[in-house]
Amino acid sequence: MTDAATHVGTAAVPVRRDIGIKRRKAAEKRFRAYGIAAIATGIFFLIALLWTVFSNGYTAFWQTSIELPINFEESVIDPGDKRATDVNVLLKANYPRLAQDALVAKLGVDPEDRSKTRDVGRMISNGVRTQLRDMVLSDPSIIGTTQTVWVLATADVDSAAKGQVDLAVAEARRKVSDEQVEWMRTLQKDGVMKERFNTGLFTFGASSRPETAGVGVAMIGSIYMMLIVLVLALPIGVAASIYLEEFAPKNRLTDLIEVNINNLAAVPSIVFGLLGLAIFINFMQLPRSASIVGGLVLTLMTLPTIIIATRAALRAVPPSIRSAALGLGASKMQMVFHHVLPLASPGILTGTILGLAQALGETAPLILIGMVAFVADYPTTPFDPATALPVQIYMWANEAERAFVERTSGAIIILLIFLAVMNVGAIFLRRRFERRW
Repeated sequence: MTDAATHVGTAAVPVRRDIGIKRRKAAEKRFRAYGIAAIATGIFFLIALLWTVFSNGYTAFWQTSIELPINFEESVIDPGDKRATDVNVLLKANYPRLAQDALVAKLGVDPEDRSKTRDVGRMISNGVRTQLRDMVLSDPSIIGTTQTVWVLATADVDSAAKGQVDLAVAEARRKVSDEQVEWMRTLQKDGVMKERFNTGLFTFGASSRPETAGVGVAMIGSIYMMLIVLVLALPIGVAASIYLEEFAPKNRLTDLIEVNINNLAAVPSIVFGLLGLAIFINFMQLPRSASIVGGLVLTLMTLPTIIIATRAALRAVPPSIRSAALGLGASKMQMVFHHVLPLASPGILTGTILGLAQALGETAPLILIGMVAFVADYPTTPFDPATALPVQIYMWANEAERAFVERTSGAIIILLIFLAVMNVGAIFLRRRFERRW
C-alpha cells in the first residue's frame, strides 16, 4: 500500500510540471500575439494617416494652367504714353483684361456679350495681374507685342479639371457653370489647358486665392528659426551638459537643476509660447510675428532635449577613456574636449537633429507669439514678419474653400519630407560615427 502511494505521488509531479510548462508557453504566445497586434494596429493607423494625406495632397503639386497668346496692348497698359515719366502707369494697368481678351478670342466668344466675357474672365486667376505686371516691368519693350504666356486657372476651374467637383449635380449647386465646363473641354481638346507642375506651391506666399497660395514664405521663416535654434541651442546645451556631467559637484543644487531639466522636457509647448510672449515681446519689445522671436521660443523648448541627449552621450563614453587620458598627464579640460567630446559627438548630433525636428513641427508656441499673420512677402531678415510651415498648415486648414484642402495636405507632405530627411540624417550620423566598446 505504501509503494502504491509513493508511485502515484511521484507520477503526479511530472504531470503538474507539464501543466506549468504548457501554461508558460501559452502565456508567452499570448504576449507575442498582443505585441504583434499592437504593432499591426500602429502600422494600420500610420498607413491610414499617410494614405489620407497623400491621396488628398498629391494633386496640390499640379496646377491647371491655360496657354494664351496675350497682346500687350499699349491702349490698355499705357494709353497716354506716360511710362517714360511715370512708372506708376505700368503698375496700375488693367492686366487681367489683357488675359480675358486673349481667352475670349481663343474661345470665339463675342466680345460684346458682357455676360459671357465675365464668365470667361472668371476662369483665369486674378494672380495674372501680378504675373503680367512683372513681365512688363522687367521688359517694357514687350508693350505692343503678342507673347505666349501660361496663366493660372482659378481654383474652381482647377478643381473641376482634376475631377474634384461633381459635374453631375445641378449647375446652381456648383461654382463652375455648364458653359465654363464646355469651354474647359474645348481648351483641353486643343491642348492649351493642362496640369503643370505647381512651382508656385514652393515660391508663393500667403494668398486668399488658393491657386496663388504657397509655402515659400513659411519655408523661409522656418529656415530662419531653425538656424537660430541651431546657433543658440547647440552650444548652450552642450556646454551645460558638459558642466553638469563632468565638472559640477554632486549636491542638492545640481540635483535640483537635473530634476528641472527633466521636467522642462515634459512641459507642454504652449507654455513656452506664453513665456516667449511675456519676455521677448512684452518685456524685450521684439517685433511680433518675427522669426527671431519664434527661434528664441523654440530654442527654450529644444534646450532640455539637447541637454538630456548630450548627457546620455557623454555617459556612454567608457570611464577607461577618461582614466587613460588623465593617466597620460592630460588635464580634465583636455580629457573632456580632446577625448570624451569627440567620442560622444554622434549622440550629440543625433539628439540635436531630433530636437530640431521636434521644433520644426511645433505650432502652439508660434501661434501665441503672433506668427499667424497674413504674410505675402518674403522676409529678408529674421526681424521681418514671417510665418512657419506648421502654422501655414494650421491657417489653411481653417479655410472654407475646397482647393485649400489639397493645399493643406500638400504642405503636410512637404513638412513630412523635411522631418523624414532630418530623422534619416540623425540615423545616418549615429551609424556612421558611432563606436562600440
